[in-house]
Amino acid sequence: MPDFDPRLTPARADLAAKRLEGTVPAARYVEGSVLEVIAPTAPLRREPRPDAALDTEALKGERVTVYDANEEGWSWGQLATDGYVGWLPSAALAPPGPAPTDKVAALRTLVFPGPSIKLPPLEALPLGATLAVAHVKDRMAVTASGAYLPAAHLVPLDSHEPDFVAVAERFVGVPYLWGGKTALGLDCSGLVQVALTASGIACPRDSDMQEAALGERVAAAGDFSDWQRGDLVFWKGHVAIVRDRMSLLHANAFHMAVAIEPLADALARISAAGSDVTSVRRIAR
Repeated sequence: MPDFDPRLTPARADLAAKRLEGTVPAARYVEGSVLEVIAPTAPLRREPRPDAALDTEALKGERVTVYDANEEGWSWGQLATDGYVGWLPSAALAPPGPAPTDKVAALRTLVFPGPSIKLPPLEALPLGATLAVAHVKDRMAVTASGAYLPAAHLVPLDSHEPDFVAVAERFVGVPYLWGGKTALGLDCSGLVQVALTASGIACPRDSDMQEAALGERVAAAGDFSDWQRGDLVFWKGHVAIVRDRMSLLHANAFHMAVAIEPLADALARISAAGSDVTSVRRIAR
C-alpha cells in the first residue's frame, strides 16, 4: 500500500473520498459536496474543536469539497486551491454562489452594506480573497450580493503581481502566526504561498511541500553571493525569501513577525540553533 500524505489525502479510517476507493482503506467512501467559504477567513484545523492546532486558513471565495460534518458545527473536507485537508467551521461554508470575478489586491479591505464609506463595515477581507462583482459605480465595486467595497482594492482574477518578493515585503511587521496566511498573522510558508499566489504561481502550503515542488535547485547553495532576489532558502521546517544579496525576508518565531534580516546574520543564527540550509530553490519568472 503506497504512503499518502494525510495533509493532502481526504481519508480517515472511517471515511474517505469516493475517488480513493481501491487505493486507500476506509470503512466507507463518499462523493462529497462542493461548498464555498463565505467568511473572510476560515480556520482549517487538525481536529474539530476551536483549540485544535491551526494548519492553515481558507479565504473567502475558496471552494471546499466537504465529506463529513458533525453536530458540533465542524465540516471535514479538502480545499480546492492547495489540496489541504482538515476541519473547518460549518458556519463559514455555504453552497457556491456566482463565480468569482475579482480578488482582493490590498492587504485588507473593508466591505460596506451601502455606497457610503461612513457606514459600519460588514467585514474585512484579506489579500487573495475572491468575490463576484456585479458592477462598479462611483469607485465602489458592488458585489452580486449587494455589498460595496473600494474598487481600487480589487483586481480581476487573471491579474498577477509582477514581483512576488514585493508582495511579501508588504507584510513586514505582521505578527507570526502558525498556520496563518493574512495580514493579521502568518507563518513562513504562508507568506511564501500568499505572495506566489498573488503573482500567479501555484504554491503548496507547507515548507516541505514547497521545497519539493517549487523551482530549480541553486547549485551553489553554500555560497550566498550567487543567490538572487526571489530565491527560496529552506531549512527543515522553515523557508525564507532572498530579498537581495544582503538580506532575507521571512515570517519567523525569533522576531515573532515578518522581518527583513541581514542574510549572514540569519544564516548564522539559525545554524547556531542547530539547523542548516537544506536547499535553495530558484523560481523562473
